[in-house]
Amino acid sequence: MYVSARTDYAVRAMLTVAAEHPGLVKAATLAAAQDIPLSFLQGILLDLRRAGLLHSHRGVDGGYALARPAEDITVGDVVRAVGGALTTVRGLPTATTMYHGVATGLRDVWVAVEEAIEGVVDHRTLAQLFQKESSGCAPVPSAR
Repeated sequence: MYVSARTDYAVRAMLTVAAEHPGLVKAATLAAAQDIPLSFLQGILLDLRRAGLLHSHRGVDGGYALARPAEDITVGDVVRAVGGALTTVRGLPTATTMYHGVATGLRDVWVAVEEAIEGVVDHRTLAQLFQKESSGCAPVPSAR
């Protein structure tokens, strides 16, 4: 699984919004808090809103809030909202991959990889990531 900057930013933005739940967080505040370019973040926030993960509120006191509790939003939900499928083979859905001859068994490998990734991202909620933060786990350094 390749984790793009867009996907990484989306998960970080969702964690920042979740930390303020039920309060509202402005896009500029999110961008500054997570060092994300604002223009790039705005497209991400639109995708998250369209996927039903965020609500947006207009006006001076507006901003973004979680559409569901952090316990009900998985990392997989966020990844799919901004990146589509978790895995692909040559740009196509893993499940549609077909091989012939000696490579026939390769499809099973790609499906198993997809299932392993789903087993991680679909079972880690935003709330669980907060618990790790409060337990004193060190953050992963940025690759910048």
